Amino acid sequence: MTGQENNGNLMEKPMTTLRIEHAINDFGTWQKAFDSFAEARTKAGVRSLAIRRPVDDPGYLMLDLEFDTAAQAEAFAGFLRQRVWSSPASSPGLAGTPQTRILDLVQS
Repeated sequence: MTGQENNGNLMEKPMTTLRIEHAINDFGTWQKAFDSFAEARTKAGVRSLAIRRPVDDPGYLMLDLEFDTAAQAEAFAGFLRQRVWSSPASSPGLAGTPQTRILDLVQS
């Protein structure tokens, strides 16, 4: 079993996070478009997600998508760049260019 030590307990390897940050024009419009890609997220291997918005900026959001591997996260980021964000019809509510990062959990 591979894992990492955490407070003396062996745990499974943490998932890899694809963090996406970008400005939005309207959260409701963005949410509807986001929801329409639920099946694509499942097929890509998204295990869980979290949507966060700064308390002082309702026109911005951060999205964390959890994957088993960095390769899955990178592949999905590529899908978003090529098939979703490249088309205003596929990404209504989006303002500006999304920024992505692939993250590994170091400590929780």
